[in-house]
Amino acid sequence: MPKHGKRYREQYAKVDRERAYSPAEAVQLIKDTQSAKFAETVEVHIRTGLNVRHADEQLRGTITLPNSAGRDVTIAVFAKGPKADEAREAGADYVGDEDLAKRIQEEGFTDFDVAIATPDMMPVVGRLGRVLGPQGKMPNPKVGTVTNDVAAAVSESKAGKVEYRTDRHAIVHLALGKTELDTRQILENYAALVDELVRAKPAAAKGRYLRTVTLSTTMGPGIRVDPTRTRNIVEELTGEPTDEEAAVA
Repeated sequence: MPKHGKRYREQYAKVDRERAYSPAEAVQLIKDTQSAKFAETVEVHIRTGLNVRHADEQLRGTITLPNSAGRDVTIAVFAKGPKADEAREAGADYVGDEDLAKRIQEEGFTDFDVAIATPDMMPVVGRLGRVLGPQGKMPNPKVGTVTNDVAAAVSESKAGKVEYRTDRHAIVHLALGKTELDTRQILENYAALVDELVRAKPAAAKGRYLRTVTLSTTMGPGIRVDPTRTRNIVEELTGEPTDEEAAVA
């Protein structure tokens, strides 16, 4: 095991490395072992069986988690004239056109979480692919970040709409919220993500789709989760149906 501090070693000792926990057990273990003086981020890492070298097995989309991810979202918008004004009024943190692109290109400025652009700005934004692409911040019409309705895009991002995508190892990484959320809220976010990934499964996918799932906090050890236990997640912990299931009943 690599060298870590005393706190990490104590947390690590509480995790059974040979066991795949249920989602409820894993989240409860995270809550029980946290000891940082600040609210850490709960992260999920889902390895898929997709072959991301094939275009028809790419996985990318957006999801608005049912419970706030617990962090402020910083937004940069590439727009001119009235559209730039709309972005500012909607709460965008940085708004510009050539000037913003120049700052990113020459100064390496990327202190924002989401980049949004109007279609007419894409010839300018396209030059930033080498900087924004590797960070997953390149505006894309498929996920609604290239649009003329910049006000709506800014509002949705501020409200918690987040993008998910497979990396080059076919893994989806996403923050489920801060540890200050209660266990049920984190589980609801996890269940929403799993449901979304199942819904978005590429038609070309072969074999087992969700292969491994790991939950962790920013500073804590990874906890293996049984990927086959993706239903009735919240009820397992609380004994109560989710709001959606209660409505159906």
